[in-house]
Amino acid sequence: MNFTPIRFEKNHNAAFYTELKKRVNTYFKTNNISKHGNANMVIKTLFMLTLYITPLVLNLTIVESNWQTILMWTLMGFGMAGLGLSVMHDANHGAYSSNKKVNQFVGYVIFLLGGSDVNWRIQHNILHHTYTNVSGIDEDINPGAVMRFSPHEKRRSLHRFQHFYAWFFYGLMTLMWFLTKDYKQALRYREKGLIETQQIRFGTHLAIIIVSKLVFSFVMIALPIWLCPVSWWVSVLGFLLMEFIAGFTLGCIFQPAHVVPTSTYSVPDESGNIQADWAVNQLFTTANFAPEAKFFSWFVGGLNFQVEHHLFPNICHVHYPKLSKIVEETAKEFNLPYHSNKTFIRALIEHGKMLRNLGRYDEAPAVH
Repeated sequence: MNFTPIRFEKNHNAAFYTELKKRVNTYFKTNNISKHGNANMVIKTLFMLTLYITPLVLNLTIVESNWQTILMWTLMGFGMAGLGLSVMHDANHGAYSSNKKVNQFVGYVIFLLGGSDVNWRIQHNILHHTYTNVSGIDEDINPGAVMRFSPHEKRRSLHRFQHFYAWFFYGLMTLMWFLTKDYKQALRYREKGLIETQQIRFGTHLAIIIVSKLVFSFVMIALPIWLCPVSWWVSVLGFLLMEFIAGFTLGCIFQPAHVVPTSTYSVPDESGNIQADWAVNQLFTTANFAPEAKFFSWFVGGLNFQVEHHLFPNICHVHYPKLSKIVEETAKEFNLPYHSNKTFIRALIEHGKMLRNLGRYDEAPAVH
């Protein structure tokens, strides 16, 4: 295995996470509830699938006008985002159900979105959640040369304007996953020895990516062009609009949780050690937003409670609002930060400020 993991100091303020886990376990035991999904989670799954699939069926059958077709694709964009944030995300974390096979099956929803479950688990579960905001490892803060998400990456002249153009590139996120990113990741993860962590051979993995994307292309592009009564370019435009809405939504949910002025970016020493407990590092690198916005939280899969999600990724998001009280109180007792922006708009503004600062200045914010 060529991937050399970074090591967190287990004895560096580890008492916080020990106490927090004890309190969270007590919460579930006292209330006699499962840490996984519930009936509300099943209802949400059915709703998001309906929001995504029904407009496609209508486009292929009874919708005739250009504006109705575009409206259906718009709804599909939100359905795609909702499935990714609220359903697939929990399943591939093993949080949807206590049954591993159910998690695996529901996790396959990502194929309906044009992505790869294997690549997603490597990028998100292994690299992002374990090494949050560690430059060179966490790929969520390494979008390439066009944008600079970390003070430890090279600053280029075009980054001076990234707080303006980043929002457009967020809209290309899922489209790039579909077109190129999964292939590049598969090759990169093979070189790093990360494919084997998912108990799958590279050849099988690559074959699944190719076949799933061919099927996705047929259903989402070829069929609408063939069967929809509108001009072909309307269907293509609708497809691109769906992808843009989904990508923009995902970008605006994930990035304001980690690329904001309160975030820190840990740097390993020469031996690969980070002077922080893993859980404490999550508090320094992560921020919540809009904790009181119930419908918003429902739609985005509780990912506005990013602190709770990063500390307990294997607990279903339906429990995060209750857990947030426990986490915040415990963090304060241990004199640790608990970052939270009151509204989603404020989180976006703070993210924009961080993009501007990273585009203008070389120096890094304080690193714990």
